[in-house]
Amino acid sequence: MELGWNIFAYVAPVAVVLSAMGAVVALRHKERSSVATLLSVSAIVVMALFVGMLWHTLGRPPLRTMGETRLWYSVFMLVAGTVTYHRWHYRWILIFSTLMATVFILINILRPEIHDESLMPALQSAWFIPHVSVYMFSYSLLGCATLLALSGLVNRKLELRDVIEKLLYGGIGLFTVGMLTGALWAKDAWGAYWSWDAKEAWAAATWGLFLLAIHLPARSTRRANVAYYAIVIAAFLTLQMCWYGVNYLPSAKESVHTYNQQ
Repeated sequence: MELGWNIFAYVAPVAVVLSAMGAVVALRHKERSSVATLLSVSAIVVMALFVGMLWHTLGRPPLRTMGETRLWYSVFMLVAGTVTYHRWHYRWILIFSTLMATVFILINILRPEIHDESLMPALQSAWFIPHVSVYMFSYSLLGCATLLALSGLVNRKLELRDVIEKLLYGGIGLFTVGMLTGALWAKDAWGAYWSWDAKEAWAAATWGLFLLAIHLPARSTRRANVAYYAIVIAAFLTLQMCWYGVNYLPSAKESVHTYNQQ
């Protein structure tokens, strides 16, 4: 593990620089979208290669600890930003996705929380990898949607709802798959599909808020758009509680998800 993680502080800045270069090209040179996309994809490849090497070094999927999920989120955030830019040509989205990924990368450099620990029996399941990876990708899509919602609040002239809804459809769809695979995994590991512990309760709240957002009727009024953006942002804040905030709640000590804590 040491050989794998020790080079992260050298590998991650390369990915950040490549992604930042792509963001600058996208923002300043509209006609060079292919160059911006190539730079962004290069950053993703660098991070993906590191994840693959860490996986090999650990001898297990790097999905167990909070630091490892942050690593995956930083990769998927770059993917979501690149896909959004390539598909809808919002030139500034790469700036925000790069910044968000960089924050998680910096946290991992300063506080890695990645340990060479064998997987406990409950994690030695076929559901482990799809459950966590699907969740992380859904978080990144929902994160991009939230960035657009924040932009819509700041600049009321931007028409962003259509793109946000498409990202929400993908994000909440994957989030639902994550909940379903988690339920099947829980049944296999603990004998019950759902236990309403702290993490599951916050997951249900997050799911409900995002469902509310995608079911709001489309209206062109400014007040309706502000309310829509506010719900998306509130749902994403709830997601932060679902992801790591619950670890600081007293009730989390009895949660079946305590394997995520350090």
